[in-house]
Amino acid sequence: MRKPFVIGSTLLLVITFLLARYLNENWYVVLAILVGLTALGYYDMVQTKHTVMRIYPVFGRLRYVMEELRPKIYQYFIESDIDGRPVNRIDRSTIYQRAKQDNDTMPFGTQLDVYAEGYEWMCHSMAPKDFNTLDHNPRVLVGNKDCTQPYSLSIYNISAMSFGALSANAVEAMNAGAKIGGFAHNTGEGGISPYHLKHGGDIIWQIGTGYFGCRTEDGNFNPETFRQQAQLPQVKMIEIKMSQGAKPGHGGILPASKNTPEIAAIRHIEPRTVVASPPYHKAFNTPRGLVLFIRQLRELSGGKPVGFKLCIGHKSEFIGICKAMIELDTYPDFITVDGGEGGTGAAPQEFSNYVGAPLLDGLDFVHNVLTGLDIRKHIKILASGKITSAFHVVRAMALGADACYSARAMMMAVGCIQALLCNTNRCPTGVATQDPRLTVGLVVDDKKTRVANFHKRTVQNVVELLGASGLDKKENITREHIYRRISLQSMLTYEEIFPSYKVGSFLQEIPKRYQSDFEHADPDHWGYTNVGSWSN
Repeated sequence: MRKPFVIGSTLLLVITFLLARYLNENWYVVLAILVGLTALGYYDMVQTKHTVMRIYPVFGRLRYVMEELRPKIYQYFIESDIDGRPVNRIDRSTIYQRAKQDNDTMPFGTQLDVYAEGYEWMCHSMAPKDFNTLDHNPRVLVGNKDCTQPYSLSIYNISAMSFGALSANAVEAMNAGAKIGGFAHNTGEGGISPYHLKHGGDIIWQIGTGYFGCRTEDGNFNPETFRQQAQLPQVKMIEIKMSQGAKPGHGGILPASKNTPEIAAIRHIEPRTVVASPPYHKAFNTPRGLVLFIRQLRELSGGKPVGFKLCIGHKSEFIGICKAMIELDTYPDFITVDGGEGGTGAAPQEFSNYVGAPLLDGLDFVHNVLTGLDIRKHIKILASGKITSAFHVVRAMALGADACYSARAMMMAVGCIQALLCNTNRCPTGVATQDPRLTVGLVVDDKKTRVANFHKRTVQNVVELLGASGLDKKENITREHIYRRISLQSMLTYEEIFPSYKVGSFLQEIPKRYQSDFEHADPDHWGYTNVGSWSN
């Protein structure tokens, strides 16, 4: 830490000088070494490129020594799960390299076991497209028939992370990076802070069960406060959080140590208390109520795009929402599908590991139901859940996503080293803490550029992958473009693993795999209910 280093180094210099002056001149050698280390430490504290070195002068350099020992040592630590098991991943260092605009190519081919079960790859074409002829900034227009302020959304954006979970410096760096790169920044459920507005980046305002930033004193939704915030020019879309993949069915958690007076004022809550959001919404209690709430928020916001985020649980509940949409002729402008593998700063272990459908399964289901009911044309689909590479984006698009979110990759772009201390307020890089002794290490002017760099390089790689497959635009990718190894002798396309359906086909006949879910889907009740058959 900076203050202990200053005090400790000063005392050591004084003591060593006295020893050399009055005891033995050989101590001057030690004094010279200490002077050099002290000067190095002061340099570390004033430089702006390396967060860990700013916070931990001299000692923080050990982290970069470990980097130089790659791949055998450093990669083991950063590319393994917390219990040592290998994970199917993109090399984490690639994120840092792209953020810093370093060389992100790799020697000696793939580092993955291409014959292992679960290995995935993308088809390429013998007639690839020239990258220079393609759209380098693909975007998605979000807004249906009831939206009067549609928004042109980048295909890759910053996922929901609240001010409170993240530091003010991290929020600023992300929003400033979004401004530079022309992509969107989701606020998370903690409300809109001054740090979301300071740099003018586009905002997706997430409304969670705590209604932070638009709540009454007793914790209910406040329409007037919402109207004031939603009509801010930086707010481009509104997202209702039904559930998140990291802890579906469980409300958000902010430890008391991170609930500062500033955060409490933004959220309209008591400071220094544990903030545990309710697991459900009070503004509505049925699928029909959700659709009516979407209509209300769209009107209050002045016609901005409104959608909702969920991790798929009971499939019948999502189908119940779709039934309500059709009956009311009201549709969200977008639906964010979060996967059970999504990350968070604080969650019970069982919820994080064993609750909620993984992203690919949820994405497949949502796209199929919306398409089969012929309502996909009204709704854009966003995907979230460990999307850290261009291949992950393309894979999600093959299953039906129009655009994607990323949280962990954007955190790494601002300096996260996955110390796994997010819930302790002791994040050593100043990303996920409210301790000013730690946040001082994160320099906004440096990290905002890294966020923008990472976004730009990733989107460029998406375009290059599409071009390599012979595709001139993202809308042409299909499930047949992605393969997965099932065994040493067997490989299947995503179309074979996740069969797709024709537009409107569910209106003639519900596929057998979904019949039970449709029969138990009720627009007026949550849960797995017995309501009989349904058809439009």
